[in-house]
Amino acid sequence: MDPKTMLRFEGIALFGAATAAYFGLGAPVWLFVVLALAPDISMLGYLAGPHTGSRLYNAFHTTVVPIALGAIGFWAGMAPITWVALVWIAHIGMDRAVGYGLKFPTGFKHTHLSPEVSHSETVRSREDSIPVGND
Repeated sequence: MDPKTMLRFEGIALFGAATAAYFGLGAPVWLFVVLALAPDISMLGYLAGPHTGSRLYNAFHTTVVPIALGAIGFWAGMAPITWVALVWIAHIGMDRAVGYGLKFPTGFKHTHLSPEVSHSETVRSREDSIPVGND
């Protein structure tokens, strides 16, 4: 199985686990519906350009912050904080499952899951712009 397919299955598992935990905690359906697309507000960063947009989008579409937020909410006994974190994680999982990946600064459609985008061109263009000293 290729890595992109594995990452999509991982997204399905992430979505399923976070959603099951959310509803298992007795959290309200209305909050899940309201927050389900909230991380996509980060796409507004693209109004400042692709570099800023990709950084902001990626910051809201990685699991580090919502996992930490969920852990804090759980340990502090603050259920609503945990609920928000679980919806956020479910959103990230669904994005991965349908093929939306983390963005490269070369454009919104250039992701780590996009089909056959030449990411090596991105790397080469950055390397070309980095001055290298001669020893």
